[in-house]
Amino acid sequence: MKEKIQINSDAISLRKYFGEDSYSPVDIFSMLSTGEDFTVVFYPMSERISGLCIRDKNNKLIGINSTLTYGRQRFTAAHELCHLFYHESFTSIVCAKDIDKNKDPLEKEADMFASYFLAPYEALNDFIRTKLKKQNKNLDVSDIVKIEQYFGLSRQATLWRLINDGYLSSDEAEPMKRGIILSAQRLGFDAKLYLPTPEDKQYSTFGKYIKMAEELKDKNLISKGKYEELLLDAFRGDIVYGLNTEGEERYD
Repeated sequence: MKEKIQINSDAISLRKYFGEDSYSPVDIFSMLSTGEDFTVVFYPMSERISGLCIRDKNNKLIGINSTLTYGRQRFTAAHELCHLFYHESFTSIVCAKDIDKNKDPLEKEADMFASYFLAPYEALNDFIRTKLKKQNKNLDVSDIVKIEQYFGLSRQATLWRLINDGYLSSDEAEPMKRGIILSAQRLGFDAKLYLPTPEDKQYSTFGKYIKMAEELKDKNLISKGKYEELLLDAFRGDIVYGLNTEGEERYD
């Protein structure tokens, strides 16, 4: 496993590859959807699995367990990016849910990479010092909520990172593992970060696969029926049937 300083450097380098700076929060799913080679599939998986990734010479597919919280889904996406860009000896890999528990070195490295990709070392340190006005210690639950809300991390990922970087002890973190949603709501934050994808939206595909289906149709290389079949296989009945599940479309 690489040293933390190298993993953080890799995370910042990949941020730059995607046009992101080393301090700001990232909208990782929007970032992946606009990537040329990425297909992202949201699918309800076993509770023991966080996600998976598959690649060949021209394609990169990331599968996300949509039954996990939104914050954890973001972490999983960043975890899979580590495999796709920095681990060479695989074509497909399935990743376990638990962070840094009974994992091989590459999985532990991918967990650490995910944490640094979403919250680079200097960005987190700067946030704690300048936004929270804390000197790397005495963090309370309100500080934890502000950190995870700013960087888009789940509570598990946030506490794991803060313990690993020496901001919290395991004993200090233990009571923060409970009352997660309420602790955020009391500070005026939305609970989305701590909730899974709604059941009626847990199946979906974004990215290259959808764009390729559109290109094949526009070039008359496939029939309308085949085009619709491809989209339905990707759980995109909303495109096939022109559905708008968010209500009436508006131009604001």
